[in-house]
Amino acid sequence: MGAVAIDLLCGDPPWMPHPVRLMGLAIASGDRLLHTGSPRADMVRGALLAISVIAASLLLTWLVIAIAQAVSPYAAAIVGMLIGWTALSARGLDDAAREVAHALARDDLATARRAIRALVGRDPESLDHDGLIRGTIESLAENLSDGFVAPLFFLVLVGPAGAMAYKAINTLDSMIGYRSERYLFFGRCAARLDDVANLIPARIAAMAIAAASALVTGRAKQSLRTILADAHKHDSPNAGYPEAAMAGALGIRLGGDAYYGGELEHRAQFGTAERAPDLATLNSARSLMWTAAALSLVVVLSLRMVWTIS
Repeated sequence: MGAVAIDLLCGDPPWMPHPVRLMGLAIASGDRLLHTGSPRADMVRGALLAISVIAASLLLTWLVIAIAQAVSPYAAAIVGMLIGWTALSARGLDDAAREVAHALARDDLATARRAIRALVGRDPESLDHDGLIRGTIESLAENLSDGFVAPLFFLVLVGPAGAMAYKAINTLDSMIGYRSERYLFFGRCAARLDDVANLIPARIAAMAIAAASALVTGRAKQSLRTILADAHKHDSPNAGYPEAAMAGALGIRLGGDAYYGGELEHRAQFGTAERAPDLATLNSARSLMWTAAALSLVVVLSLRMVWTIS
């Protein structure tokens, strides 16, 4: 709970030496050193890189907490709480979405396109006003799962070391877990590990969005129907769940074709376009994200109680 409270209050200060940056440096270095272009060799070397980064993240976290424990149990608790804080990003996610919303309210598309870079990997220059809104909403849904529910799940059930291991998996997937020519084989292990790690959290996030929509938009049934109808359409076994839930909760269509690195990618669509996305829709999505985050916290803590009792 302490880590969640700090995240809500402080978010992700730019001055903070975030562990994910160190993971990213390690992954980038491993990519340069180990990638060969040979499918068989890259499968093995990519798996070696993924396992090494995850193991190092887990062991270093355990070591830091063990050193703090040698000082005092209070020091270990504080260090563990701070590490847990770095794994969560609900406040940072909403801050970035709010910056996009404020820029769009001023019709400042240039600033909105700069701000959305913190949320999405697609080319911002290809996004118009509606595209910026849809892209931000999609990020709120997907990153609720990846940036809050999943690390919270591992933090509560496994501890800070588990949360850091998850962040390593997620960072590996975001950097090398692509189906591009370079990473089709080299990043396959990273992508499959991310699929497994997010299997339960993505569905918790989707159900939490659907439940939150009963309070925020009054569209819980529509959200659930969209999950059942569309979630499986995504290339990922997990990402479609929170996106479909959000689309149904808002009565808009999400997904669809998008440009990444100058290349058009054909992506599944979620939901029905009952209304055009506007700033009110984006603000509703932010409210849904916060309400779903609170509900997810209750669910994960309940799972922890069941885990402890059993």
